[in-house]
Formats: sequence, structure tokens, C-alpha cells
Amino acid sequence: MTATTASRPSRRFYHHGLLALLSGLLLSSLYLAVNSPDVNYKWGMSTAYASLLLLNMTLLTGPLNVLRKQRNPVSTDLRRDIGIWSGIVGLAHVAIGWQVHMGNMLLYFFEEDKLTKELSLRADLSGFANYMGLAGGIILILLLALSNDLSLRRLKAPRWKYWQRWNYLLYVLVIVHGVSYQVIESRQLPYPLLLAALILPVLVIQFRGFFHYRKNRLEGEKKVA
Repeated sequence: MTATTASRPSRRFYHHGLLALLSGLLLSSLYLAVNSPDVNYKWGMSTAYASLLLLNMTLLTGPLNVLRKQRNPVSTDLRRDIGIWSGIVGLAHVAIGWQVHMGNMLLYFFEEDKLTKELSLRADLSGFANYMGLAGGIILILLLALSNDLSLRRLKAPRWKYWQRWNYLLYVLVIVHGVSYQVIESRQLPYPLLLAALILPVLVIQFRGFFHYRKNRLEGEKKVA
């Protein structure tokens, strides 16, 4: 029985099996590729790039359908399942990332006065990057909570799609967070090139899909008029 002829539960089981395998391969390959003696750093980097790649896959589905003039439904099981794994790996990155640099999770967001021990909000690039990462993690939790049939039925398609579009804000936050850490850690090649190679194609295809959709919509309105 193939994925195309199987029942819906079987297809989703098939999806999650493949995505678990893909995620495992990505994480292990990236972990081995990162040159560092720090285990937490290696896992932090591998979860960051693996979750970004999976997030890219969810963002490419819609515009590619538009560009190929194919039906673009509100939700598909495959896109939703990829999003679930992107969220799982992304939240793993958030949890691991808090263990890498400071030794105290609060210090990612607050500065401690050495004399008084009082905490104040960080106003440097590290604080900014961490605020962006925290906001992205909150959105990930929201999107994961919505990634089920019950949420789609209760919210109805328009409202459900509205909340799902927060995926785009998440992507902006991920880009800002990722670029900021390239600067903070003065990362050397190939990391900046890898980040650019993951981000730029998605942005190009997203913009192409948007303008193609807008063009088709305007042409349709002219025909109706």
C-alpha cells in the first residue's frame, strides 16, 4: 500500500515516519559537521539549521502551488506534519540554546549588576537576538497548538488561516535571530553562507508567488468587471 492509496491515518503515520527519519538524519549530520568541543553548542547549531530547513519546506508549499497553477488548499496533512516537526525541532533548539552561553537562563534576557546583583533588561545585541528567539518560540507553541483537525473545525478556515499566517512573522524573527548570532559569535564560513543559502531561495519564491497571485487576482477582477 502506497502513501497515495493509503487511508488518511496511514498516510499521516507514513509522513511522520519519514519526517522523523529526515529530522534524525539532519540533526546527526549537522551535529557531526559542527566543529566544537561543546556538546550543547553542537546540538544547538544542529537543531537551529534543521528546524529552519523544515520551516522552509512549509513556507515553500503555498507559493510553489501558485506558481505551478495548482490548487492551494487552506491546509494539507503533509504541510501540517512538516510544520509539526519543524516546531518540535525548533522548540528543542530554544531549550538547548538556553544552556549554551550564560549558565543562567535569566542572563539571556537580563543583565546582572556585579555590585548590587540587580537585574535589568539587556539592551545589547545578545539581548535583542534572545528576545527575537523567545518571541519565535512562543509563536511556535501557538502554531503547534493549532496543528490539528479540532482547531481547524472550531476556528473555521478563515480564522484558522489567520493564525497560521503568524508563520511568516515567525520566519522574520528566525532570520533576525539567526543573523544576529552570526554577528554575536563572529561566525566564520561556512555558517553565514549556509544561512543565506537556506533563507534567500525561500524569500525569492515567496515574493514570486505573492506577485503571481496578485497578478492573477487582478486579471480575474478585470474579467468580472
